[in-house]
Amino acid sequence: QVQLVESGGGLVQPGGSLRLSCATSGRLFSLYVMDWYRQAPGKERELVASITGGGSTNYADSVKGRFTISRDNAKKTVYLQMNSLKLEDTAVYYCKATYSGYYTYWGQGTQVTVSS
Repeated sequence: QVQLVESGGGLVQPGGSLRLSCATSGRLFSLYVMDWYRQAPGKERELVASITGGGSTNYADSVKGRFTISRDNAKKTVYLQMNSLKLEDTAVYYCKATYSGYYTYWGQGTQVTVSS
């Protein structure tokens, strides 16, 4: 069983920055596709950013140019650098690991609140 633990959430003012981390226990981390999702109150969970084992990235249109996903395979950790935060970025952020296109694992989530 692969465990994922997110950290780095908190309260930030509009225009501010946060860096989320997701540490994993998987031995095969470098083979995982890692995703960041978020879920705002009353809304469905949505994909924010993805990164493959080789480092290819993909972003939701709403965060392009503001968020950056990265990974450190030696530390088995994926990051989400969030800049120019907006009120609408408020959500619980989750990381997900996918192995072999089938096995998926989720973290418990970390709250990000953007408020003045």
